[in-house]
Amino acid sequence: MGIFPNFAAAFFTMERKRKIQDNNRLYSFLRPLVDFNCRRSYRRFEVHGQEKLPKDGALIYGINHSNTLMDALVVLATSHHKKVFMARGDIFANPKVAKILRFMRILPLFRIRNGVAAVKQNTDSMEQAVDVVHDQVGLYLFPEGRHRTKHSLLQLSKGIFHIAMDSNREFGDDHPVYLVPIGIEYGDYFRYRSTCLVHFGEPINVTDFIKNSTEENDAVVMNQLRGMLSDHLSKLITYIPDDEDYDATWEIVKMKNEKRAGGLFKKMLRNRGTVEKIQKFKEEQPEEAKSLFARVMEFAKHRVNDKISVTSTAKKRPLLNSLWKLLVAIIGLPYFLASTVVNAPVWIPTMIIKSKLKDRAWGNTVCFGGKLLVFPLIFIAGTIVMFCLLPWYWALAGMVALFFSYDIWFDYLELCRRMVSDIRWAFKTKLRKEYRDLNLNQLF
Repeated sequence: MGIFPNFAAAFFTMERKRKIQDNNRLYSFLRPLVDFNCRRSYRRFEVHGQEKLPKDGALIYGINHSNTLMDALVVLATSHHKKVFMARGDIFANPKVAKILRFMRILPLFRIRNGVAAVKQNTDSMEQAVDVVHDQVGLYLFPEGRHRTKHSLLQLSKGIFHIAMDSNREFGDDHPVYLVPIGIEYGDYFRYRSTCLVHFGEPINVTDFIKNSTEENDAVVMNQLRGMLSDHLSKLITYIPDDEDYDATWEIVKMKNEKRAGGLFKKMLRNRGTVEKIQKFKEEQPEEAKSLFARVMEFAKHRVNDKISVTSTAKKRPLLNSLWKLLVAIIGLPYFLASTVVNAPVWIPTMIIKSKLKDRAWGNTVCFGGKLLVFPLIFIAGTIVMFCLLPWYWALAGMVALFFSYDIWFDYLELCRRMVSDIRWAFKTKLRKEYRDLNLNQLF
């Protein structure tokens, strides 16, 4: 009778001792599917700067947080390396959810707002985090603490710096500890199948910094590291100061750089260049800048009310642009209609869920989840039916068409949205004059 309790106790002891970074066959099986679907959630997905990563140390990554769960997923998809994340402790409140999150290699990090009892649990999380870093597995945190759909940064929380300093104390003499900044930049926070740039920055050698520092107060050293990481992160994205002129600045940046050729990294650099010119204009001509920003926001209000995309404002011949879009839309209409029917079990529930979201930023995560969980079933069932009913060559062609159908369905809708926007822009003579009067190309 005593054998089973002893076996159960040994099993649960083993489970507690299992490290979060240890290999897991089910996780390893599912990971490529998640990464693939994440990359396919964007029309363009670029990774820049990974060659900067040190080969000789323990790496702790600090990431800007602007688009809910997609931020973690796009970073996960940048490489096949093992990764462990840390997230807000309050999402671990449900034991079943906590178990799923641990399977996904996510550790909780509690804040004072979660209560004193919850914060005490950080000791265990911190010890596990240091152990992850010690095993030279990448540890990824979002030090802003919460997501915000803006091209700016919140003040960084202290958790990431506690882990870096604790890791350095424990094993910094054996191999150096680095803080690696990662900037994520999206083409749109709310539209599925937009663009995504993941930009790795210059690593901060925490071990060397502390070794060469004359400061003995840990709190001061922590604040110095916080300032360095925040500065590094701001240089990896289109950073715009979060002041009263943020919206006008971002509107100008979009209108200036929406249609220029080149990759996402080059576009980000152009955006940063435009922001610098705007900031200089504000400093040198504050009254003129104030007047310009007011006119820009008035134009933006009219543009939005007329349902005109900012991409249309960059078109010199919007009607001509709309004609080729119309041709593509006509040719692709049968495929779109078929995709609409076939993918109805995915897009109908996701649209319903999105309509009920209080935070629109979760919309892309919902679309990704629908594709990841439901679309494979549609694809498998559709492929089986086609190979049973059609000649193999038609079935193969149908399988390829089905494979791309969910993504192209969204792309088709976006094409139509932009086509209608171009047509509206072509006939909005007064609004186009308002745009020309802004004289943005001459100013910036």
